Amino acid sequence: MTEHEKERRLAPLRLIEAYWQGLVGADGQIPLRSQIDPRGIESALEYAFLGERIAPMLAKLRVAGTHLNELMGMETSGMPLSALIAPEDRDQLGAAIAKLFADGVEVRMHLVAEEGFGKSRLTGDMVLLPLRSDMGDLSRMIGALVTHGRVGRTPRRFRIESISMHAPGEALAKREEHSIKKPVSLPKPPVAPVRALAEDGSPFTPAPFKPAQDSSGKRPPYLRLIVSNDD
Repeated sequence: MTEHEKERRLAPLRLIEAYWQGLVGADGQIPLRSQIDPRGIESALEYAFLGERIAPMLAKLRVAGTHLNELMGMETSGMPLSALIAPEDRDQLGAAIAKLFADGVEVRMHLVAEEGFGKSRLTGDMVLLPLRSDMGDLSRMIGALVTHGRVGRTPRRFRIESISMHAPGEALAKREEHSIKKPVSLPKPPVAPVRALAEDGSPFTPAPFKPAQDSSGKRPPYLRLIVSNDD
C-alpha cells in the first residue's frame, strides 16, 4: 500500500480526530458528548461510533456506523466494544479503555482480523477519543474503525497488533510536525570559467588581468599627484 492510499484509507479517522481536537478547550478540557454534531463528521459517519462506559474496563456501543454492522454481520448498537476484538486481546482493550476514561487520553490501535474459511486478510485501524457526559464526568467516547481488505464471512473479530495512547492533541501535533519538510542544503556547483567567442567563432578563456608595466619594468603608479598654482 502506498503512502497516498494509506492516507486516503485513514481519512475518516483523521477527520474525526481533527473534529474532536477542534472541540477541546483552550485549557485542554475534554468536550461534552452534546457538542458532537454529526454534520461536522458527515463523510466519516459510516465508520464512526459513540460509546459509554459501563464498567471500569468496558464500554458499550450506543450508536454505530454501518461499517461496524457489516464487519459483525449484525446490528452492533448496544453491544460491548470488546465484541469486535478477539477474546485473547480483550484485556488489552480493557486496559486502554480504563486509561481513556481515567486520564482522558487518545487511544489508537492497529488491528489484524482473524482469518479462516471465507475470511481473507483484513487489517484495521481504530481511534478512541474521550467525551464528558452532561454531568461532566468522563464516561463517553467517540471513535472510528476503518479496515483494508475484503470483509468476507462475518463476524470478523480483530487481534490488536499495536496500541498507543497520547495526551489530547499530542498525536495530531506529531503528525503535523512530521509533515513539515526541513530545508535541504545542497552543495554549491563549481564555478566554471567564463567563456566567450573569438572573432573566428572558436571558444576561448580570457587571460587574467595584468597591470601594464613601463620600459623599465616598473609598474606605473595607479594615482598621479598634480599640483596646480593657478590660485
